[in-house]
Amino acid sequence: MKEEKARSNLWAPWRIDYILGEKEDGCIFCNRLRLDNDRQNLILVRKEKSFVIMNRYPYNNGHLIVAPNRHEGDIEKLKEDEILELFSLIQESTHALSMSMNPDGFNIGLNLGRVAGAGVEDHLHFHIVPRWNGDTNFMPVLGDVKVISEHLLSTYDKLERTFKELNKEKK
Repeated sequence: MKEEKARSNLWAPWRIDYILGEKEDGCIFCNRLRLDNDRQNLILVRKEKSFVIMNRYPYNNGHLIVAPNRHEGDIEKLKEDEILELFSLIQESTHALSMSMNPDGFNIGLNLGRVAGAGVEDHLHFHIVPRWNGDTNFMPVLGDVKVISEHLLSTYDKLERTFKELNKEKK
């Protein structure tokens, strides 16, 4: 008798828009920056040279992306003021995530080029993924499934409040 692999279903309703939806023209980051509704577009912070946006299809709760406002895919072409603001926002983002979500650590990374894993090659961006002890459990290991336990907009609201508090402290 042939042994069958057990199947499991994961309810992830936010992915259906991506799966069935039209793929947009142009750069996803530039397109979001041109729009006004930051909550709908998951933009948490807008600065002069860079911004913070939540990943709509996160690896973990609180997965953030920090990117320059300027459409640029080559790290060597970033200007010094862009670099300073990007890294300042990365630091601010880890602080906001620590305050609001209490992770045990972070993965922070930049994928340059398709072979390095860049899904968006022509607009560089840093991923900030909060990590907790035990966040790799049987679901992704055995079932090839990731569970995101909090709705994206709930996480957005929590992080937006924290970023606002941090910016008030700076003034």
